[in-house]
Amino acid sequence: MKHRWEHQGDFWDLLTATVLGWLVPGAGHWFQGRRAKGTLFFWVIMGLFVIGMILGQGRVVYAKWTPPEERRYMFLCQIGVGLPSLPALVAARRAAADHDSLIGNLRWYMPPDSRELNQLYHRLNRRFELGTLFTAIAGLLNFLVLYDVFAGPAYGYAPAAGEKKEKGKTPSSDSPPQQKSQTPASQEA
Repeated sequence: MKHRWEHQGDFWDLLTATVLGWLVPGAGHWFQGRRAKGTLFFWVIMGLFVIGMILGQGRVVYAKWTPPEERRYMFLCQIGVGLPSLPALVAARRAAADHDSLIGNLRWYMPPDSRELNQLYHRLNRRFELGTLFTAIAGLLNFLVLYDVFAGPAYGYAPAAGEKKEKGKTPSSDSPPQQKSQTPASQEA
């Protein structure tokens, strides 16, 4: 029995494509030569992420683990986007060490304290939650895309050109069963 990656390429190529696809959405498909899919996934995922950041004025993606009642579990979804969400980890470390923002006076990716979070909710109203939701959906969608990069398409593989079908093998269980067509002549007999 062949493993699935023997049909698609070397295991390390799949792992490289998966890591690239996590860092930049769609890059794993580009690495595998599936350029149209890669381009589509890049624009959809990054579009969702950027729209979410615009809605939340750059404040919706942040990592915060202490105190326990202010943990930002939504970041576990947002990190699925890869590189665009990683500055939040750096910003969280800088905030823990009482350093300034990464981007001058902009507080993008910086975890807010309770008072600042209340001000954000008051100022942005539902746009803060929508921005959080859009960026989280972008991350979760990229996790599904990464599954496609690593596990391959959902349908079976046809034999390559010039490759013979093994004797005694039936069509793949992934393919739909063939139905016989009935002609009018065969119905009369």
